[in-house]
Amino acid sequence: MKLFYRHYGEGQPVIILHGIFGISDNWVTIGRRLAEKFEVFILDQRNHGQSPHSDTFNYFALAEDLFEFIEDHQLTNPILIGHSMGGKVAMNFALEHPHRIDRLIVVDISVRAYPARQQHMDILNAMLSINFDEISSREDVEKIITDSVKSSKISQFILKNLYRIGKSRLAWRLNVDAIYNNIENVFEGIELPYTSDIPALFVKGGASDYILDEDYKMILKKFPNAQFTTINNASHWVHADAPDELCSKFSGFLAKDCDYRP
Repeated sequence: MKLFYRHYGEGQPVIILHGIFGISDNWVTIGRRLAEKFEVFILDQRNHGQSPHSDTFNYFALAEDLFEFIEDHQLTNPILIGHSMGGKVAMNFALEHPHRIDRLIVVDISVRAYPARQQHMDILNAMLSINFDEISSREDVEKIITDSVKSSKISQFILKNLYRIGKSRLAWRLNVDAIYNNIENVFEGIELPYTSDIPALFVKGGASDYILDEDYKMILKKFPNAQFTTINNASHWVHADAPDELCSKFSGFLAKDCDYRP
């Protein structure tokens, strides 16, 4: 699958993978900072953003998309950065192809399986409830989403997926049906029976419960050279809550400053 991507800078390649419901645009600010020292590729994963849609949606397919992207662009020793779902894609790839990447950064996700989260189902149900044959106003869509998703930050995050087809019709960039039908796959743990000794950094949002104390031992079994750091007061959306602190963590791990201000 040929994925849409944003491209900045030159040097050692860095590939950034967003989380569920995300798009490459969410990571542009940090991507441009990294592009002062690296060649940065920010991908739209399948069924997200401007990348193709498919009924198949699981970590095997997402990791294969990443492999194809690296092959197509002839990237050598890329650094992988993945947030949430993107972190699990990056971890799966790192375990299956440890000699193809240089370093791994995982933002606020563990290797374990997660129970289904009601927040995800509320988002999907709200998006599926909108009939674009009857609704053509962004304001009307926004009202439906904000009534169902109480966090204004998450509502605005979801509404970034709204776009206009021609002059009179709106649509979701997300393949909402495919994500809904396969949502249980997103909550799966890392099932590959391998380990990888590549340098890895796991960044936890201090106000998030996605990485718990008991997860560290499980992570180290898969990635024995993993380091751990926490950004206090950041939620699961660490890159939105604390971009400066996150860039500082990246700088320390990569030994190259990404604190440039555009």
